[in-house]
Amino acid sequence: MASAACTSTAILALLVSLAAMATADARFRAMPWTPAHATFYGDETAAETMGGACGYGNLYATGYGTDTAALSTTLFLDGHGCGTCYQIRCVGTPDCYRGSPVITVTATNLCPPNWAQDSNNGGWCNPPRTHFDLAKPAFMKMAVWRAGIVPVMYRRVPCVRQGGIRFAFQGNPYWLLVYVMNVAGAGDVREMWVKGSGGGGEGWTRMSHNWGASYQAFGQLAGQALSFRLTSYTTGQTIVAADVAPPTWCIGLTYQARANFR
Repeated sequence: MASAACTSTAILALLVSLAAMATADARFRAMPWTPAHATFYGDETAAETMGGACGYGNLYATGYGTDTAALSTTLFLDGHGCGTCYQIRCVGTPDCYRGSPVITVTATNLCPPNWAQDSNNGGWCNPPRTHFDLAKPAFMKMAVWRAGIVPVMYRRVPCVRQGGIRFAFQGNPYWLLVYVMNVAGAGDVREMWVKGSGGGGEGWTRMSHNWGASYQAFGQLAGQALSFRLTSYTTGQTIVAADVAPPTWCIGLTYQARANFR
């Protein structure tokens, strides 16, 4: 359990973290509509969608809710598809709701291949198919759930987020594992760096991609205020989030910057 001191410093970090400085004007814009198919997993509670391959944990607590999707490997991109946003509408079948309503979902999980099934008969997420396995509550907003699978049109859209990027800390004082959440704009991250206030002339340390939406750095960063630099996978835009976590940061807490992509 986090100490009261850790909790208070986390709250302080949320309030005083500095704004980012954008290094490129690369605002993400909606892409063209493209055909695909969609299924769903779990039940109306969406309990099975919690956690997942992106590492976002409880999707209610982290702000994603049940408007989420597991992506086929073609879209998941070894985790770089985590956090991306899509508009989806059911088309071409009586199972679609009247008017073909558009839903917006965030990618929070992987739909793995099923090589025991044909790609057109059960192996819906086998490469090179683009496929969305939706949380059941999201699927039920656009189609009759008994259909099981429906043809859809989809497009990548900008992610609209409130506030700055969130950094959930795991690991230990010598190994920092950071889950990146609440990313706006294209919603994705390609590269990430960390810098401690102690510095020692070393400047930015590149973090390696661990899995899903997490990045890691090895080194003694405890006792230093931490800043992060991030580059979007899709747009190449780089932003700096300064002093996101105070010198008293703690493992197990989430810190939020004012910085975010556009």
